[in-house]
Amino acid sequence: MSTTEMSMKTILAERLKRQRFTEPLKDPKEYKELFRLLQPVSPAFFSYPGSPPRLVHRTTFDDGNVTDSMRAERIIVKGRFLGGTIGYVLAGDLNVYANAFCRPLPLMNEIQQTVFDAIRRSENLTPRQIKEETGLLIKQIAPALHRLQEAFLVYEDQVDSDWERNWYELSVELPEIKIENDKWKENAIKVLSNFIQGLVFATLEQLKDWSQFSIKSLKDALQDMETDGVIASKTIEGLGEGFMRTSDLSLSISEVPPSVFMLHKSDILARSHVRELKRRFGDYEVLQYLLIDGVFQGAVIGHWRIGPHDVDDIIVELSTSERINRRKEIIDAVSWQYNPPFSRILRYAGEEI
Repeated sequence: MSTTEMSMKTILAERLKRQRFTEPLKDPKEYKELFRLLQPVSPAFFSYPGSPPRLVHRTTFDDGNVTDSMRAERIIVKGRFLGGTIGYVLAGDLNVYANAFCRPLPLMNEIQQTVFDAIRRSENLTPRQIKEETGLLIKQIAPALHRLQEAFLVYEDQVDSDWERNWYELSVELPEIKIENDKWKENAIKVLSNFIQGLVFATLEQLKDWSQFSIKSLKDALQDMETDGVIASKTIEGLGEGFMRTSDLSLSISEVPPSVFMLHKSDILARSHVRELKRRFGDYEVLQYLLIDGVFQGAVIGHWRIGPHDVDDIIVELSTSERINRRKEIIDAVSWQYNPPFSRILRYAGEEI
């Protein structure tokens, strides 16, 4: 297949296949490689603090149980990536991702310094112990810990769903992790290459939305990747201008299988389409988004609560005939998570159910 024949359908079909939507994993032993492709992986949006990371719809088994075991064994580790967002990466890849996403903290404020010093003195402390040690309030400690975590100065040892986690000085607990500011680009290139492989094709906006790198630094890294032949710029009708790995320029022509998947806001696909989704659904209170035939074409609307809450409406951007013909399929996809007695779907496309 020549590079001029690349189509939107081929890109979307390969993306669904590569991310294991259309061919979900059956063997937990294969999960690690999928995790590597889509990392950093976050807990589901609106989940409880301490929840394990999830790759929804991509396995035939409960991947939450798998990732829970992986973090208990420190196969995956917790950090703040993607502009300060909580996520997990494979322990063996932490050095690359820490260097790519580190937000340096050249000068600590008084509270940050107090918290950091307390952890260094005691080797490890929980937030409650930091409070007892320093006299600071939890509302002062938490932001300080988060900022220190973004700088990869401290390490949060989240091995289970317990809210009381130990915090360590990262350089002591994980001495193999070396933050080297002069090596940002080479680590960022590795991260971006992996991300583009997972999406198959990514626009500059999607790369920016996902990575949260500055646009100047992002363009600089992408230019080097093009020069080195790692990626190539492409214009795909229906998707726009973007980038593909050169190894993907001869994909076999494929058709997109009909499918509907409900994705939470922390999913890699939702994160990489943040501004597009905001332009289209920003006027609504969105619980989750609907990926229909490989494209975001709907949203689940409602007010989130810690306890049971209803879906006020399911918005779909389909033709009238498709909206009617695929009604059951779409409602079933939403019912996967929202069902009685805890939740009710009140409307579909504005009409009461």
